[in-house]
Amino acid sequence: MTELIIYAVIFALLIGHCLLAGKMYRTVHQDSTLSFHEKNDWKLKALLFPGYFWFQYKKGKAQS
Repeated sequence: MTELIIYAVIFALLIGHCLLAGKMYRTVHQDSTLSFHEKNDWKLKALLFPGYFWFQYKKGKAQS
């Protein structure tokens, strides 16, 4: 039973990671102020640590 709970938690974290990465990917892709290389850089970051880089991206946009 413990194993099932662990797998459920890991699955929920994985789904959350994928949803947040996809949200950031779409937002960055629609941003026309970024160059091609900047978009690719943010998209790669979104795949690695989407939660952390989402806030970094938003903070950078707020300063602009």
